[in-house]
Amino acid sequence: MKVMIIEDDSKLRMIMSEYLNKWNFESIVISNFASIDKQVLEGKPDLILLDINLPSYDGFYWCRKIRQVSNIPIIFISSRTENMDIVMAMNVGGDDFIQKPFSLEVLVAKMNAVLRRVNQNTNNEKEMIKVGELALNLGNAVAAYEEKEVALTKNEFQILFLLMRKSGQIISRDEIMRALWEDEQFIDDNTLTVNINRLRKKLESVGLRDVILTKKRQGYILQ
Repeated sequence: MKVMIIEDDSKLRMIMSEYLNKWNFESIVISNFASIDKQVLEGKPDLILLDINLPSYDGFYWCRKIRQVSNIPIIFISSRTENMDIVMAMNVGGDDFIQKPFSLEVLVAKMNAVLRRVNQNTNNEKEMIKVGELALNLGNAVAAYEEKEVALTKNEFQILFLLMRKSGQIISRDEIMRALWEDEQFIDDNTLTVNINRLRKKLESVGLRDVILTKKRQGYILQ
């Protein structure tokens, strides 16, 4: 199992690498932060540990770039403790967030939890949910319509899955947020709106317009 460590603190990244190697992970340590997205494609890791504070561009930028080409699970690691940093990490496509300083044992536990979820999805890769001509692959988080496909982030996938599962019903914002994060303490009023708008744009890219309707003061509905 290959883990890519993207951390600009050379001492910390070597400590992490040595510890993960003891747990039979194959560590890929990044020291050139100018072309991280290309190194991800070349290294083909199974999981990425991504710091927020990086030279030139921050981890949020690189997560967005990676999400354009891959759904590799990403765990943010950062000394930042502001709620909005955690929200941003999830919004740009992160799968989890761990604050520095952290226990290496806790880090491995979080990694294993994320990898278990990924493996469960892989085992269900052939399972689909359909509403009309819109299909959602439950294994690889790809939405398809009339032979066009688009990859979704974790949050976009969860939102669409919930809307499709309850197609024709109004789903409240609170219900969607609970499905996404389970704990709403880090959610501000704009977070869900941002994810909904991104999902709408992706569905439009495959030819589906105005399929997610906003019901004022009620929530959203997939028509």
